[in-house]
Amino acid sequence: MVVNIRKKRELISRMLGVGANRVRFEPDKLDDIADSITRENIRALIKNGIIWTVRERGTSRARAEAKLTIHRKHGLGPGSKKGKKTARMGKKEIYVVRVRSMRYHLKVLKDRNDINRETYWSLYKKVNGGQVRSLAHLRELVKQFKTH
Repeated sequence: MVVNIRKKRELISRMLGVGANRVRFEPDKLDDIADSITRENIRALIKNGIIWTVRERGTSRARAEAKLTIHRKHGLGPGSKKGKKTARMGKKEIYVVRVRSMRYHLKVLKDRNDINRETYWSLYKKVNGGQVRSLAHLRELVKQFKTH
């Protein structure tokens, strides 16, 4: 027997404070739901798990996230960059990164006994004074010190 329980659904949604589309019924117990007239009867059915509510559906962010991942990758080539090289990363920041890497490299060389203490300190001071351009330049200077 097919039972129209639209009004019951609306009543339950008002009782629970949710939308009518979120109210669910146990398919086998539709006759019991149709027979329940009072709010008290309906509360009993809710307690027994014959009537329940489902979670609210939100807007999925999946498409937006996928689009963002593409957007993040695109437009980062050299043709899209505007301003000077220092506009994206400051001079000081670049200097700090470079000096730290060179100092670490020197420390490793000293710990491995590839260079002695005097060589280490002379190169360290050159790094500090800005006489060493890059890590590659530092390696060249180390080679020169080794040959002497």
